[in-house]
Amino acid sequence: MANPIQETLIEQTVQAVKQLYGAEIPASQITLQETRKEFEGQITVVVFPITRYSKKSPEQTGQDIGAYLREKVTDVAGFNVVKGFLNLSIADSYWINLVQHVLLKDNYGVFPANGKKIMVEYSSPNTNKPLHLGHIRNNLLGYSVAEILKAYGYDIVKANLVNDRGIHICKSMLAWQKYGNGETPETAGLKGDHLVGKYYVVFDKEYKKEIEELVNQGQKEEEAKKNAPLILAAQEMLQKWEANDEETISLWKTMNGWVYKGFDSTYEKLGVDFDKFYYESDTYLLGKDIVEEGLSKGVFFRKEDGSVWVDLTEQGLDEKLVLRGDGTSVYITQDLGTAQLKYDEFKMDESIYVVGNEQDYHFKVLFEILKKLDKSWANGLFHLSYGMVDLPSGKMKSREGTVVDADDLMAEMFETAKVRTEELGKTEGFSEEEKNALYETVGMGALKYFLLKVDPKKRLLFDPNESVDFQGHTGPFIQYTHARIKSVLRRVDYTTAEGTVAISSLSVYERDLIQALANYPTVIETAAKEFSPAQVANYVYELAKLYNKFYHEESILKAEEEVVKEFRLHLSAVAAKIISEGMRLLGIRVPERM
Repeated sequence: MANPIQETLIEQTVQAVKQLYGAEIPASQITLQETRKEFEGQITVVVFPITRYSKKSPEQTGQDIGAYLREKVTDVAGFNVVKGFLNLSIADSYWINLVQHVLLKDNYGVFPANGKKIMVEYSSPNTNKPLHLGHIRNNLLGYSVAEILKAYGYDIVKANLVNDRGIHICKSMLAWQKYGNGETPETAGLKGDHLVGKYYVVFDKEYKKEIEELVNQGQKEEEAKKNAPLILAAQEMLQKWEANDEETISLWKTMNGWVYKGFDSTYEKLGVDFDKFYYESDTYLLGKDIVEEGLSKGVFFRKEDGSVWVDLTEQGLDEKLVLRGDGTSVYITQDLGTAQLKYDEFKMDESIYVVGNEQDYHFKVLFEILKKLDKSWANGLFHLSYGMVDLPSGKMKSREGTVVDADDLMAEMFETAKVRTEELGKTEGFSEEEKNALYETVGMGALKYFLLKVDPKKRLLFDPNESVDFQGHTGPFIQYTHARIKSVLRRVDYTTAEGTVAISSLSVYERDLIQALANYPTVIETAAKEFSPAQVANYVYELAKLYNKFYHEESILKAEEEVVKEFRLHLSAVAAKIISEGMRLLGIRVPERM
C-alpha cells in the first residue's frame, strides 16, 4: 500500500530507462527514498543502479530521468540532481488532494483481510514464580507483533504455552509443604504467583544450606548437590506427579491455581491477551509418535543404548538426542509434538515463537528436524529472537530472589509517572480518579514504548526515570502530543472532516507532515514483514515531532483564512488518528487530555 505517487514514479522510471536507454528493467531495481532535509524535494530516486544501462555518469543519468519524469508526471513540479540522487519536488496540489481524498477517509491505513493465518506464541511463563522484566519484553513484543500482523490483514491466533510441570515446579511445592504452615495468598496478603515464587526462593536457600552441610561432612560439591535431601525429595515428588499421585496432583492444582490468578492480573495490567493456552502438563508426552515417524522415514537413528538421535551436521548443527534410552522424552521431543498439535488445531500458514535469544540454537534444531520430516508447514516457522533487558542496577536471578518483578516495576512506573506529571502541572482540573487513570496511562506508556522502540534483537538497558520524559524519545512525549492535538480540536468542537478545502499551496511544515502521514501504510507493511514493533514506534515518534514543529510554526486556530484553518484542523485530526492507531498497535493508550 505505497503512497500513490511512489507507484507512479517507479512505473515511469522503468519507462524512462526503456525510452532513453532501450533497456527493460524490473520495478524492483528502482529505489525511492525520502529526500534528505538539506536538499530540495520530497522523493529521491537512487540513480546508481541505472547507470549500467545508461552508460553515463550518475549526474547525467539523473538529469535525463528527471527531465523525462518532469514531462510525463504532472505531479512532478521540479527536480535537482546531487551526485547519484535525483531529488523530485512534488506539486502541492498532489499533497492537498492526498489529504482530502485518501488520508481523511475512515479506512485510511486499513489493510483488507489476506486470508492467511498466523499464530504468535508468547509469554510462556513458569508456574513457580511471578513474571519479571524479561517476561515484560516478551509479552509486549508478542502482543504488538500480533496486533501489527492483524492490522496488515492476517487472521491471528495469540497462544501461550505455560510451563506448569517439572522439577522447578516441585521445588516450590515441596518448600511450601515443608515451610509454609498452610499459608495462602489470602492469609499472606500476597498475589498467588508471588507467594509461590517466595517458596521457590526458600527452596534454593535451604538447598544451599544442605549442600554446605554435606560438603562439611566431606562430600564433593557435585556429590552434595545430588545427595541433598531436598533435591531428592523434589525428584520423588516429580515421580509421584508423573504417577498421578492424588495428593501431589491436588497440591499442584492448588498452587498453580494461585499462580494463574496472579498471572491474570499481571496480564490485565500489561494489557496483553491470548486466544489459546497450551499447558506443558498436557503436551509433555507428545512427540513420541513423531519419533516413530522419524525412525520409519530414516530421518532418526537408534544408538546401542536405545536412545534416538537425528544427525543435523549437514545443516551446520550437530547430532541431537530426541528420545532417551529409557524411552523418556527431552524438551525437543515435546516441542515437536506441540508444533504438530498446534498445526493440526489451527492449520496456520505461519507460526512465530517469541523466545529470548538464549534459545536460538534450540529453534534452529527444531525447525530443521521438522523440515527433514517433510512437514508441509515447517517453512512457515519463525523464531522471533530478542535480547535480554538489563536495569541500571544489574542482572537478575529468580532463584535468589533478586529478580526484577513485573508487578513491582509497573507500580514503580505509576509512581514515577505521578511525580513527573505533577511536577509539570499536567493534571489541572482532573478528579482524583482521572489523575490515577492518567498516571497509569503515562507510566505504562513509558514502559512499553521504551521496550518496543528498540530492535527486538538488541539487548537493552531499561531506565525507568529516562523513560518518563515528556521531551525525549519516549512514550509520554507522544502521548502529550496526542493530548495537545485533541485540545486544539476540542476548542472548535471539531467532529469529522467533510468536503474539500480550496487551498492552493502548502508551507514546508504542512508538506512534511502530510508526507509523514502518507507513509503510515508502508510503515505497517514493513513492521509486519520484519515482525518489528520498533518500526511503528519510531515512525510515531517522528510523526509527533513533525506535528509539534507544524504546531509551533503555523497558526491553526488563528490562521489568516478560514479555509487554511479548516485544512490545518483536518491535518491535525489525521495526525491524532494515526498517532493513536500506531500507539494502539504497541499496546499503548493515548490520553485525550493532560
